[in-house]
Amino acid sequence: MSTIGQPVDRVDGSLKVTGAATYAADYRLANMLYGVPVGSTIAAGELLSLDLSAARATPGVVEIFHHDNFEKLREAPSGDMPDGPDPLVDERRPPLSDTTIRYYGQYIALVVAETFEAASEGAMLVRATYRTTDPATPLGGEPTGPAREENARGDVDKAFAAAPIRIDAVYETPVETHNPIELHATVAAWADGRVTLYETTQAVVNHRRVLSIMLGVPASHVRVISHFLGSGFGGKLWPWPQSPLAAAAARTLQRPVKVVVTRPMMFQNVGHRPYTHQHVRIAAECDGTIVALDHDSYNTTSILDDYEESCGEGTPSFYGAPNLRVRSALRRRHTGTPTAMRGPGAVPGLFATESATNELADALQIDPVQLRIQNEPERDLSLKVPFSSRHYVECLTLGAQRFGWQNRSAEVGSMRAGDDTVLGWGVAGASWIAERFAADVSIELRDDDSAEIRCGTQDIGTGTYTMFAQIAAHELAIPLERVHVTLGDTDLPPGPISGGSMVTASIIPAIVRAARSAREQLARNGGSKATGHGSSPATFGEEQPTVSRHSYGAHFVEIGWQPQLGRLRVRRIVTVMDAGRIINPKTARNQIAGAMVMGVGMALLEETIYDPRTLEPLNRNLADYMVATNADVPSMDITFLDYPDMHVNELGARGVGEIGLAGVAAAIAAAAHHATGVRVRALPITIEKLLL
Repeated sequence: MSTIGQPVDRVDGSLKVTGAATYAADYRLANMLYGVPVGSTIAAGELLSLDLSAARATPGVVEIFHHDNFEKLREAPSGDMPDGPDPLVDERRPPLSDTTIRYYGQYIALVVAETFEAASEGAMLVRATYRTTDPATPLGGEPTGPAREENARGDVDKAFAAAPIRIDAVYETPVETHNPIELHATVAAWADGRVTLYETTQAVVNHRRVLSIMLGVPASHVRVISHFLGSGFGGKLWPWPQSPLAAAAARTLQRPVKVVVTRPMMFQNVGHRPYTHQHVRIAAECDGTIVALDHDSYNTTSILDDYEESCGEGTPSFYGAPNLRVRSALRRRHTGTPTAMRGPGAVPGLFATESATNELADALQIDPVQLRIQNEPERDLSLKVPFSSRHYVECLTLGAQRFGWQNRSAEVGSMRAGDDTVLGWGVAGASWIAERFAADVSIELRDDDSAEIRCGTQDIGTGTYTMFAQIAAHELAIPLERVHVTLGDTDLPPGPISGGSMVTASIIPAIVRAARSAREQLARNGGSKATGHGSSPATFGEEQPTVSRHSYGAHFVEIGWQPQLGRLRVRRIVTVMDAGRIINPKTARNQIAGAMVMGVGMALLEETIYDPRTLEPLNRNLADYMVATNADVPSMDITFLDYPDMHVNELGARGVGEIGLAGVAAAIAAAAHHATGVRVRALPITIEKLLL
């Protein structure tokens, strides 16, 4: 029986539950030192001086690096590189490269000591003098740069003005901070002019590229290892300043150096999902035909870097609006540089557009499921190509059936549970791109009837080891337990980043070709040993695609509202996903369920709160930054349609990492309105907003 489509247990599960899996911060090298960064206590201004006397007197402190004595690192450039792929990094300024302060917590020194405790004590004793300036703080208002038109068709202004039913509203999503349990960490060790980095990274190959440029050494002199990752949610896609800090300190001191950021630093120094402000205008004829959709957004970014959230990524192709415009802009603040968080762009974007679609259905007095089905496009009107495989309507109809949507009473506050809890029902759609990155894979067939498969991608906790083993076992026709998977090392064939839900789709062609190559070698040469290599070309970024590749889904949510107690709880979510062929239903369900819980947190809880005077993150700990816990988890019903998308790869598999989160917040917002009559357009949906 093929291993494809089977709910296989994780092949690395025993390593994790026994503590045998080694994460970056677990490495303890001989003669290793510990580095603790010191962050600025202002958001804008100039560092005038540092008093290091007390810190230097701390027993065990070896060195304190700062702007005047730290080696000058190179900035990772943007744009086309003549000698390799573009290095991808969000915060391009090298650490300690100048004395200008651009965000609260910006590193101003690194204390290195024989022990972590000594480095921590030394860091607390560093005293800084600043000249402060007023930080750029306000949210809302106008962007600080010009809007960029991302997509347009028809005449959206004319169509909107002429339409009988119109929705014109602003939606906001707050700053959200990645909070995987594993903190960002780097262990750097040099030998013979080469450095090995044990890293928390979702992209070992790109990390090598960026660090080789910043350190001024060939990429072949940088090895990055990340065998296991305690999740990342996008926050560990690109290198952050602790990595070049550790590497340069280790080179100077000629001893290994470990730097692990603290939980508060997670809110300041390693990215976040930015605040988004989205103005949506959507209009329809009285029969529900959408005639205009205008999606105008901006997101906050840092003073130096242009991070674009791209909220309108999925807007042009989701519905069949003949008149459409998508524009985006940036607004600068004195905060750290934002970065990708699970479902960047589409997740905050769909909160806005799917919320507006629900408001349009209410204005039309049309069932929101029916409105969506009625505006299903026959082809991608933006790219003017057919869809590779689209079953969004079936997601809606099957989801409605499983949820019991036919029993919905549309009147606000009209549904009750047995204990007088007011029920609210809501729905929203989801979409996410389905593309491939380039990938190389090698397979070695051994004479003991086992096989080893190698790739320089990484498992970020999603089940990549298991998926590799399943596909290789299927292609080689050998038992799963005879396949050994090696990942997470730049000495392996270059693999894709673990981002955009594209690893599975990316590596399938490479595994298929590597397996075929090994089998052909056996057929030619006989014997029982062979080696095969395979590559997958990238589809991401194609200038003229012949089909539109996306995954789709629909979420149906029931919330319970108890106004006497001021209690709002998500009671159940029914989700149907059209995500191609599912390689492993068990790990895929884990992905979708985790994303749905994250959607509950996005809708009701998560928000990084800054002091408006200093832009200091005030709730930078897991006591005050609220995330969904087990107590918040609703009943979850997840169905995969399992239609292979053969335009993506030979097995028809897409990815499921992001799409489970897309649309959840909009469905919860609609359910909250259905129960309370309060339309919350700025997340999170707090009790205070419902009681106003």
